[in-house]
Amino acid sequence: MLKLLIFDLDGTLADTGRDITNALNYALKPFGSKEYSVAETKAMVGSGISKLLRSLIPGESKSDRIPDEKEKEVLDRFLDYYSKHLLDTTIAYPGVKETLASFTSYRRAVLSNKREHYSREILQGLELAQYFDSIRGSDSVREKKPSPVPVLDLLKEFNVTNNEAALIGDSNYDVEAGKAAGIKVIAVTYGFRSIEYLKDADFIINRFDELLNVIPNL
Repeated sequence: MLKLLIFDLDGTLADTGRDITNALNYALKPFGSKEYSVAETKAMVGSGISKLLRSLIPGESKSDRIPDEKEKEVLDRFLDYYSKHLLDTTIAYPGVKETLASFTSYRRAVLSNKREHYSREILQGLELAQYFDSIRGSDSVREKKPSPVPVLDLLKEFNVTNNEAALIGDSNYDVEAGKAAGIKVIAVTYGFRSIEYLKDADFIINRFDELLNVIPNL
């Protein structure tokens, strides 16, 4: 019987793509980078913004070592811009608020590779924070997804077994983390990753409110 539901944030609870894209393009613009579309950004994000930005800084060749000061400048530009524009266009996906409100018999947590204070601010701005007992971000876990470590730590925090928890996410990072931790994984197709990245999930759904049928049967 399920007791704990663990949710990803970006691409699962909220569509944050445009605001992340705007911050990414702002951060990279002084360095001669191309301008990325929302679709391109959604296909790249997931493993943490520092790693992504580092990979996108233009260099003379693929083997160039990007100077640490340039990496820091790009990251600082991103964080400065994004912190001021977290909710410009970000919205909760259809059915999220109503579905979460119906899961009162479960403990609920957010596990994101976004920094915790940004995750909290977004959830508060979208009036979703009250539905969660725990919110964890990239800077408040020992390891980030796709590592199973943050999932296992949440199981310990809530004193549940791997048979009593499920992870709901939109990316291969979520699927890999959940499966490695030995818990059920429900993947959503409306998020940032295409369906081929989700094939190893236990269940695949097209709308968030489909959880109302899936969760009670796990």
